[in-house]
Amino acid sequence: MLWEDFINSYWRDWRTGDKNKDRDRLDEEEWVFKWLKEYALLETQMPNTIEMAQLKKLRSLLWNWVQAIVQGNSVYGEILEQLNVYMDKGPVIRRIVWKSDEQAEIKLLPLHSGWEQVMAEIAASFAEALLEKEPTRFRICENPDCLWVYYDDTRNRSKRYCDDKACGNLMKVRRFRARKKAESEGE
Repeated sequence: MLWEDFINSYWRDWRTGDKNKDRDRLDEEEWVFKWLKEYALLETQMPNTIEMAQLKKLRSLLWNWVQAIVQGNSVYGEILEQLNVYMDKGPVIRRIVWKSDEQAEIKLLPLHSGWEQVMAEIAASFAEALLEKEPTRFRICENPDCLWVYYDDTRNRSKRYCDDKACGNLMKVRRFRARKKAESEGE
């Protein structure tokens, strides 16, 4: 999802927690253009200093909102009002477009390119998730060195880590080692 990838553009060293290895992918041109292409966002140049500051502010807002939602705080009204401010800057038109299998569908197409339009699309993506999905399934990885944001789509809503093979295994090993250390110190 667009909003998830945007929030997770701040990459943390999930293995060691070494803050010196953290990276802000919004500063990485290669990552930004790959991300724009993946979501069919029309911007063709890196954000200037002001736009970058606005993008990072939006990312911080979304991160804080996800934290509030995960903690069970009901802040949806406030969030939706602030999302409207971003979405107002990215007008769209409705068009009928043809898919490859000769099926037609109605699409919302942006009227402009530019970083305000990109931020409007991010805000719309988050708003859609709030309104159409279950916000109680929004999660933050329980690996304290990762903190990746994700949507828990498991049947029993029990997903604790962004990736069971990466963070899940790492935390399992850490718990095992802590238990063994506690046992050896207790002897």
